[in-house]
Amino acid sequence: MAPRAAALVLVLLAISGSRADVNPDEVASVIWKYFTELGSNAKDTVDQLHQTEISKQLNTLLKSNLQTVSAYAEDLQERLVPFATELQARLAQDSERLKEQIRRELKELQAKLAPYADEVHQQIGTNIRQLQAKMSPYAEELRSQVDRSAGELQRTLEPYVAELRERLQDNAESIQASLSPYADRLQQQIDGGVESLKERLSPMADELKAQVEQSVAELRRGLSPYAQEVQDGLNRQLESLTFQMERAAEELRTRLAASSEELRAQLSPLAQELREAASGDAESLRQRLAPLAQQLDQRVGQTLEAFRQQAAPFGEAFGKQLVQRLEEMRGKLDSGAAGVEDHLELLEKEVREKVAAFLST
Repeated sequence: MAPRAAALVLVLLAISGSRADVNPDEVASVIWKYFTELGSNAKDTVDQLHQTEISKQLNTLLKSNLQTVSAYAEDLQERLVPFATELQARLAQDSERLKEQIRRELKELQAKLAPYADEVHQQIGTNIRQLQAKMSPYAEELRSQVDRSAGELQRTLEPYVAELRERLQDNAESIQASLSPYADRLQQQIDGGVESLKERLSPMADELKAQVEQSVAELRRGLSPYAQEVQDGLNRQLESLTFQMERAAEELRTRLAASSEELRAQLSPLAQELREAASGDAESLRQRLAPLAQQLDQRVGQTLEAFRQQAAPFGEAFGKQLVQRLEEMRGKLDSGAAGVEDHLELLEKEVREKVAAFLST
């Protein structure tokens, strides 16, 4: 085995079980952004400049995910940049061909489905109603889970608020000595509560994705009898629909995680303020702590209520987004007109599949 290959194998063995995950979706997002920006720029843009730019973006992404394995990150980047530039060249060639293919397929679909327009409308309408019926309980469950998790976190923090009030009865030196450990424990409770909240909310996205797959499968079965001669065109439209819906489910997961981290960022300053108070002089300590102790309950409550207001409606918004996608597909089957988004979505789907396959090797 070559020394370089042996070193890479040793690094890979060393990092198994460490924080060394590279998310294919994140890498695909960088490459897709690179492709779309390159396609929108003037023709005379220097390719090397873009290769430099994507190299920087991939370097930032890989180093942030592979902090302790720079050798692996560098090796992976060396392979990824040529892969990305080659993929961009292939996509640029395939783009116009795919656009024309989708336009032709939709026209054929529209012509073949025209005699069954009422049945097709009814089938998609039924699917929309079924999807709404399925999404409604999940949206309500997500709202309830957000409320329950926020309520549990608030109850977890309540004893710390009460403890801070009790400490104000002690002498200043005693308060000062115990304040820093108290702030550390408060931060631990905030971190633990937010992680628990994320763990509870994340599976909701998986459940919704499973419902999406089931809904598209039912729609495929319902439309197949009317599109026997143009099955490829129908399959492509359903592939695009599935990709859109699954991406919406991943966006929901990302939004829930981002809201949870935002909650952590808003609660953590409470512990930091206590640490800063502990570093001051003993005489002014009680004066600084008294208003904080009075406000702590209110500030925790307001922060958690803001989280509820932000995250609870995500389920309803997700359901509306899926219904909108189905309505758009029904409109395309009626008119036979394809938009720019159709072929871009399928190109993006191809990018994500190829990046995942590349990283799996």
